[in-house]
Amino acid sequence: MLTLNRRHFLASGALSLSGGALFASEALAQPSERVRVGCVGVGGRAGALVRACAALREVEIVALCDLDPGRLPQALEAVEKLQGRRPRTETDFRRLLDDRTIDALVVGTPDHWHALPTILGCMAGKDVYVEKPDAHNIVEGRTMVAAAKKHGRIIQLGTQARTSERTRTAMEFIRTGALGKCRFAKAWESSKQGSIGRPPDGDPPPDVDYDFWLGSAPKRPFNPRRFHGNWRWFFDYGTGDLGNDGVHRLDVARWALGVAAEAQGEPAIGLPTAVSAAGGKFYFDDMQEWPDTLQVTYEYPGKLLTYEMRVWAPYSYHGEEEGAVVYGDRGYIVIGNSRWRAYERGERLLAEGKGGDTTAEHLHNFFECVKTRRRPNADLETVGHVSSVLCHAGNVAWRAGKRLTLDPHTERFDDSGANALRTRPEYRKPWTLPRFPGV
Repeated sequence: MLTLNRRHFLASGALSLSGGALFASEALAQPSERVRVGCVGVGGRAGALVRACAALREVEIVALCDLDPGRLPQALEAVEKLQGRRPRTETDFRRLLDDRTIDALVVGTPDHWHALPTILGCMAGKDVYVEKPDAHNIVEGRTMVAAAKKHGRIIQLGTQARTSERTRTAMEFIRTGALGKCRFAKAWESSKQGSIGRPPDGDPPPDVDYDFWLGSAPKRPFNPRRFHGNWRWFFDYGTGDLGNDGVHRLDVARWALGVAAEAQGEPAIGLPTAVSAAGGKFYFDDMQEWPDTLQVTYEYPGKLLTYEMRVWAPYSYHGEEEGAVVYGDRGYIVIGNSRWRAYERGERLLAEGKGGDTTAEHLHNFFECVKTRRRPNADLETVGHVSSVLCHAGNVAWRAGKRLTLDPHTERFDDSGANALRTRPEYRKPWTLPRFPGV
């Protein structure tokens, strides 16, 4: 049984608190030349983050944590091979919070486990790199932002296009004003995925604390499709493909539309004033709860941003299976995962650029900011949470089945049913959210 000290706020059997009775993070040792890191999650995308961190000279991975101990040996071997030292392993992320020598956490868990390790990490004086989207829902994301602000912590969201040379040069081109006046942008997913079927419930892996894995989510029987690899397709744990891959495309589309606006002397764009969505389970007959076909429209003053998802379509759009496009009255730009191309009337190519995955560079940017205390490229407050709210709001609009007005400041809707979807109906103890003013 894990012994918890007061920083875990479990004296009353819950993790919630007022946000005032916190220990001073300034008392913790500041990061040395090498940033000491604890990784929360080591499978799937998290495994890629672990390997990328271990390959960085400025990083020392001192601890690996995963609720599934069966995933740890492979990650251990990879880290030892890359950094020449073998980190310790844990199955409870709270042990990493107790380690005052750890400077930063890298969180690559399922969506429903993004918020608490990040929030408690901030309270424990640690900076955090967290995978996208920022959280399971809007309120969790706002709480993460509040925790970072209160404790002066750095949080980088894993939207690596923000550190991509490809997208940087695309934005530089847009800043020239060559596209003219831009009033419409679109993001899309059209890559072919498969059915997850309908397997029966069963028993969790014997070494996994399944109740811990569920965390704040409702207690349900174990099902292999509600676990590793497929959890994102269920309301309890994930945010569908809109929150999975859509956050990347929407982040780039919103960024590009904002840069185009600034090029015309207009203000950049943040959150929309209205959101509507239509779609459903039109293709796959399986256990997935989130839609496989979806169209979301985000309304801004004088501008529209749309998102289109067809995860059963084996063909591309504008030559890209997933990407973003911004249309102007003089030209348009298509930004994909490995290139961008700008065209004028008559489909004449104006400019182009290329580039691949930048996970390592994005992590490097985060660790540099851990040292310098500057905002990272995908700073949670100003970049990551905003783009994540686009995904959460689109999902809320789809579930509400109506056009919703959104207050960009409070991130609340004009509908009580929609506002109820800003968070969970109930958080299972002890995994309740800490409370911060203004959330």
